[in-house]
Amino acid sequence: MMYLLSIVVPPLAIMLQGRPFQAIFNGLLWLGSLLFILLPFVAGQVGWLVAVIWAVALTYNRRQEARDRRLIDEAVRRDRQIRA
Repeated sequence: MMYLLSIVVPPLAIMLQGRPFQAIFNGLLWLGSLLFILLPFVAGQVGWLVAVIWAVALTYNRRQEARDRRLIDEAVRRDRQIRA
């Protein structure tokens, strides 16, 4: 679901991941590109694509960070059990 949101409304997806400053910058890029898409400029399409890729990458990294945190917590728990 977050990936779909990252494609449709990238700033909202970034905001929901708890990164408000990146969401503001992504929103400025996204809105600016949407304005340029209305005009026949390639820059608007490139800017929109950058905003979407940025949001998708953050969504992927957020899931990866949660997975890494679970693995670290499990390793620490096992280490404490071995030492006890």
